[in-house]
Amino acid sequence: MITKKLTMKFKTGKGKSVTISLDNPKENITEQEIKDAMDLIVEKNVFSIDGSDIVSTVEAKVTTTDETVHDLIV
Repeated sequence: MITKKLTMKFKTGKGKSVTISLDNPKENITEQEIKDAMDLIVEKNVFSIDGSDIVSTVEAKVTTTDETVHDLIV
C-alpha cells in the first residue's frame, strides 16, 4: 500500500518547533500551494502551542511510503 503524508514545520514565539502532518495530501500539490497554506496558518494565528503562537514557517515535505504487509499465515 502506498501512502503519502504532508509534514509542515513551524516555529513558535518561544523558539520551539512544531510539526503539523496531514495524511493523503491532494495529488500533484505544488510548493506554492503548501507555502500559501502554511502562511495562512501563521497569518490567521489558528494554533497556540503551550501558550505560544506559531510565528514562522520552517519547511515542508511530502513523504511517500510503500508498505507491504505480510500476514505470516503459512
